[in-house]
Amino acid sequence: MKGRNPAAVSELTYTADEMMTVAAARALRDGMTCFVGIGLPSAAANLARATHAPGLVLIYESGTIGAKPAELPLSIGDGILAETADAVVSVPEIFNYWLQPGRIDVGFLGAAQIDKFGNINTPVIGGDYEHPRVRLPGAGGAPEIAASCREVIVVVRQTSRSFVERVDFVTSVGYGSGPGDRERLGLTGAGPKKIITDLGVLEPDPVTLEFTLTGLFPGVSAAAAKERTGWDLAVAPEPEIIAGPGPAELQALRNLHAGTSSATS
Repeated sequence: MKGRNPAAVSELTYTADEMMTVAAARALRDGMTCFVGIGLPSAAANLARATHAPGLVLIYESGTIGAKPAELPLSIGDGILAETADAVVSVPEIFNYWLQPGRIDVGFLGAAQIDKFGNINTPVIGGDYEHPRVRLPGAGGAPEIAASCREVIVVVRQTSRSFVERVDFVTSVGYGSGPGDRERLGLTGAGPKKIITDLGVLEPDPVTLEFTLTGLFPGVSAAAAKERTGWDLAVAPEPEIIAGPGPAELQALRNLHAGTSSATS
């Protein structure tokens, strides 16, 4: 895979996950500090650093600052992060010195459920907290990331089960129930600025803060996005049609995944 000509990458065919990852990577700017989660957020952040944002500073919860992995890490404890980092500090320092004082430009988060105000649920689905229908691994550092980063980008596949009118449990606060809630709760970060899905991009309405569909990926209709949303999704008058991945983006992303595959084989 690493030796292939970028111009010949599958004749520019790509998957929905690849489109989503590329769109998330494009949202990052060179020179930013980015708090990265494992999975799609990590793939997007590393893709950005490998393409248009070589000065992007990747910070992982395990304490690595300025990690530069050549392949995707398997977890926040993957040795490749420490081996390639500018510095390795303690977990309390990451949170107390870097995250909570607002020194991180952008946090990348995933979600099991997300609602129209960008509130995230990751530990339990259905029932109550003590007796849920499904219990998930939990939040980790996500609540602090959502509270304190200068902005947050959420990367999540869009289904009516994950995009719900009201989350079963609020793990990480987006905009609560609307304008004023973050301020009332004393949250210092600006909150979620984008939800990037496998269908397109949602952004908060400047007045109501309800997430609105503002961009669509090639071949996706607003009707399809509404059908896969558990609330009456608002749609911008003219959603942007977001360009598909370019050859260099696809090649770089597949190289990252190929390195991970060979390391686990």
